[in-house]
Amino acid sequence: MTKHTRNPMSLRARLLTGTVAAAALGAGTFGAISANAAEPAPAPAAAAAAHPRDLTQSTHLTIDAATRAAQAALDAAESENQRVTVAVVDRNGNTVVTLRGDGAGPQSYESAVRKAFTAVSWNAPTSELAERLKSAPNLKDIPGTLFLAGGAPVAAKGAPIAGIGVAGAPSGALDEKFAQAGVAALAR
Repeated sequence: MTKHTRNPMSLRARLLTGTVAAAALGAGTFGAISANAAEPAPAPAAAAAAHPRDLTQSTHLTIDAATRAAQAALDAAESENQRVTVAVVDRNGNTVVTLRGDGAGPQSYESAVRKAFTAVSWNAPTSELAERLKSAPNLKDIPGTLFLAGGAPVAAKGAPIAGIGVAGAPSGALDEKFAQAGVAALAR
């Protein structure tokens, strides 16, 4: 006669062992996922290089040059006791630097920026452009422009690279005189 022996492990012990085994398996899987997440991501694909014939270069003022020009314009205005704001924009019309003189009116900031934008957009002093309004009055409808004297373009090799706008003096002629002082400072 053979005697049947039952598994000496109780039901409770078997459940406890199964739970521990499942937890260990889960921890191993989680550890593998965590380890994979810690690995660096693959490098993005390299950008394709453009062919040189598809490229162009443009010239821009440095921030130091733009600041020097703006300061020269502001100094010229202050030497005549005028309270103005000076703005320098790049070839694309983006403001590079703005200096608001002590006591300059609140309207002078936007006016200076718009005069500088107008001067660089047409590569001409805004006093000349104001004259063009007589034959082309719709020019004034172009967003961001201001056809009042006080803006001067900055050119390199005949192409506009920046604009200097001054606003706040009692006349556009004075504003433009100060803007031209900023242009002149770049030639030194």
